[in-house]
Amino acid sequence: MSHQPRKRFGQNFLQDPGIINQIVVAVAPRPGDRLVEIGPGQGAITKELLKAAGSLQAIELDRDLIGPLASLCAPFGDLSIHSADALRFDFSTLAGDGKLRVVGNLPYNISTPLLFHLLEQKAVIADMHFMLQREVVERMAADPGGKDYGRLSVMLQAWCRVTHLFDIGPGAFNPPPKVHSAFVRLTPYLEQPHPIQDRGRFAQVVTTAFGQRRKTLRNALKLILRAEQIAACGIDPGARAETLSVADFVRLANLAP
Repeated sequence: MSHQPRKRFGQNFLQDPGIINQIVVAVAPRPGDRLVEIGPGQGAITKELLKAAGSLQAIELDRDLIGPLASLCAPFGDLSIHSADALRFDFSTLAGDGKLRVVGNLPYNISTPLLFHLLEQKAVIADMHFMLQREVVERMAADPGGKDYGRLSVMLQAWCRVTHLFDIGPGAFNPPPKVHSAFVRLTPYLEQPHPIQDRGRFAQVVTTAFGQRRKTLRNALKLILRAEQIAACGIDPGARAETLSVADFVRLANLAP
C-alpha cells in the first residue's frame, strides 16, 4: 500500500514483522472476539488480527487509507471500516451484547484524551492494547513515589489494571518517530478495588492535588478539603500528591465536599 504518512494525523506506520508478531501474541485474538482497531493505517496489524479472529471493526480518520485497507484485508476476514474520529466515536454502538477488545497504534498527539474518552466507555470494553509513546506508558503504569507518577497514573489505575508489556524502538516505524514507543495493556476492573462514589469529585481531587506538585496536600487542596479532613483519612496533610496511592485518593474524594 503506497501512502505518504501525514503529520497532521500523527501517522507513523508500523512495519517491523517481529514487533507485529509480538503485538498479536500479546493481544491473543480468538474467533468470536469483538475486536476494534483504532487507526489501522496501512493494515500491518489489521491483517494479522483478522487471520486470528476472522472479523474486526476498524476506525480510521484518513479517508485515503480506507479503500486500500479494505482491498488489502479482504482475503483475511470480515473487516468493517468506520470513517470517523476515534475521539468522538461512540464505541458502545459496536458492542452488541458483548464486550469490546480495543487495539491501536495511537497518535502521540491525541493519546491522553483518547484514553480518557475510552475510559468513559469502559462498561463495554473487556481490554485495551495500545502502542504509545514510552514516556506516556511509563506514566500510566507508574507506582507512587516516583517522578512518573501523576494524574494520568491515578486516573487510569483507579479504573483499570495497567500493564507495560514491552518497548518498541523508532526503527520499527515509517517514518521513524523521534521517540521510543511501548505496548501497554489496560484491563477495566469488573469490580473496583477502591469504589469511587462520585467520578467528577474524584477527578477534581486528583487534578487539583497534582496541579502544583511541589505543594503539600494542605496547600494544594485547601479550596476543596480542610487539613483536618485529610488527616481524618489517615493521610498526612504535609505530604505531596505523588506519595499517595490510588486508595488514598479515593478516600479523599469520597469525603463529602
